[in-house]
Amino acid sequence: MTAVVPAVNVPARAADVRSRLRKVQARFGAAMLLVNTAGALIVFSYLGFILPAPQRFFVDNLIALVAYNVFASFVCGGISGWAFKPLVRFAREGRAATPAERTYIVRHPLRQTVISFVVWMGSEFVFIPINARFGALYDWDIAATILMGAITTCGLTYLMSERLLRPINRMAFSGGLPTDPYVPGVKSRLLLAWAIGAGIPLVGVVMMTADHGHRPVSLAGLAFLGLTGLFSGAMATVFAAKTIADPIESVTAALADVQEGRLDVTVPVYDGSQVGQLQAGFNAMVDGLRERRRLRDLFGRQVGEDVAEQALERGVRLGGEQVHVAVLFVDVIDSTALAATRSPAEVVAALNAFFAIVVDVVGRTGGFVNKFEGDAALCIFGAPVRRADADACALLAARLLCERLSDVQGLKAAVGVSAGDVVAGNIGTKERFEYTVIGDPVNEAARLSELAKTRPERLLVSGSMLESVDAAERAHWRSDGSVVLRGRHAPTELAVVG
Repeated sequence: MTAVVPAVNVPARAADVRSRLRKVQARFGAAMLLVNTAGALIVFSYLGFILPAPQRFFVDNLIALVAYNVFASFVCGGISGWAFKPLVRFAREGRAATPAERTYIVRHPLRQTVISFVVWMGSEFVFIPINARFGALYDWDIAATILMGAITTCGLTYLMSERLLRPINRMAFSGGLPTDPYVPGVKSRLLLAWAIGAGIPLVGVVMMTADHGHRPVSLAGLAFLGLTGLFSGAMATVFAAKTIADPIESVTAALADVQEGRLDVTVPVYDGSQVGQLQAGFNAMVDGLRERRRLRDLFGRQVGEDVAEQALERGVRLGGEQVHVAVLFVDVIDSTALAATRSPAEVVAALNAFFAIVVDVVGRTGGFVNKFEGDAALCIFGAPVRRADADACALLAARLLCERLSDVQGLKAAVGVSAGDVVAGNIGTKERFEYTVIGDPVNEAARLSELAKTRPERLLVSGSMLESVDAAERAHWRSDGSVVLRGRHAPTELAVVG
C-alpha cells in the first residue's frame, strides 16, 4: 500500500531520511568502538592477571594498550567511515539502490568484521615483541589469546552489525534482494554464537591447564573465563536468536492479518540470507494473493460471482449440461432515438445507471446478469447454481424491475420472461470462451421483451411459468391470451402483472 506524498513534503522526507541515517551511523560507530574496547580490556586482563605467567601486569603493556587502542580507534574508525559511505549514498540521493549497491550493503557486516580482525591481528606485532623476554611459551600465550579475543570480538561485531544496519537494509532491499550475496546463513550464525559462548572459553580453560612453570590452575582464572563466556555467549546468542526470531514474528503477525482477509500487509526485508528470502517470499506470496483476488474480482464482474466460483473450484471445461432455468431479458425502448439526441458520454452514463439497477435487482432475487448486449441484458435464474424456485425468482425480479426502471435518466425498458430446459456451460474454444445458456427459453424471452415494447405494461411473461410458482407469486399475475411470436410457429401463452 503506497501513499502519494505531496511534492511540498519531499524536502521534509529527505531531511528525515538523512537524520535517520546519521543516527544509524552514530550507533554503528559507537557499538563497534564499545565492543572492541571491551574485548581488548578482557584480553589484557586475562593475560596480565589471570593466565599463569612468569610476570604480572607491568607499565610497558599498559602504555602499549592505551597507545594501540587510540591508534586503532582512529585507523579503524577512518577506514570504517570510508567503507560506510557507499551504504547510504542511494538514500541520500533519494533513489533506489542498484543491484551492486545492495550487494555492497549486505556484505558490509563481513567487511566491518574483516577490518576489526585486521586491527586485532596488528596488536600481535605490538605485544609479542614487548614480552619476548619471557620466552616463546608466553609469546604463544599472547598470540593465542589475542587470536581468541579477535574471534570473539569480531563474531560479536558481525552479529551486532547485521542488527544495527537493518534500517539501511530495509531501504535498500525494497527493490529486491541482492542477486548473489555472500553472507553467513542461519546455521553459520548459530555456530558462531556457539563458538563465542562456549568454544573460545573452553580453549582458554585448556590453555590454563597447560604447563606454565608448574603454577597451579587458578580458580579465579576459571571463574573469569566462565563469566566472560557467559556474557559474550549471552550477547551472541541473543543477537543470533533475534536474527531468526524477529523476522519470523513479523511474518507470523502478517500471516494473521492475511488469514483475516487483509492483504495490504508487507513485512520488512532487511536480511540477505535465508531469512531475507523468507521475508521476500512472504511478500511475493501476498502480492500473488492480491493479484489473484483482483483477477477473481474482475472475473466475477465479467461472468458473475457464481460462474467465477464454479470455475475456480471445478476448473474450466467446454460444453454444458441441461438444466431448468428462468430467463429474463430486459431491453431499452427506442435506444436509436436516445443515441441521436444525446452525446455518447451521456448515453453511456444513462446506460450505466440503467444497468446498475438491473444488476442490483437480479442479484437480490437470486439470479445473475449473464451478458450485456448493447442496450439489453440477459439474466439467468437457476444456473450455474441450480434453484428449485428459479421461476418464482425471475417473476419477482421482473415485477421489481418494472417498478424501478419506470424512468431512469429518461430511459424506459421492456422486460420478457420465459422458462424451460436449456444447455448451460462454456461455449467457445480453449483460448476464448464464455459461460452462457442456449435453448428455446432464451429466444422466447427476447421475443417477449420485443413485444412488450408495444404494450402498456412493458412486461410480458410466458404463461406456462405460472404453473410452477406458488399461489402467493401467482396472485400477482393474470393470463392475457396467446400470441405467435416472431420466428416461432406455436403460440405462446401470455401473462401480465394483474
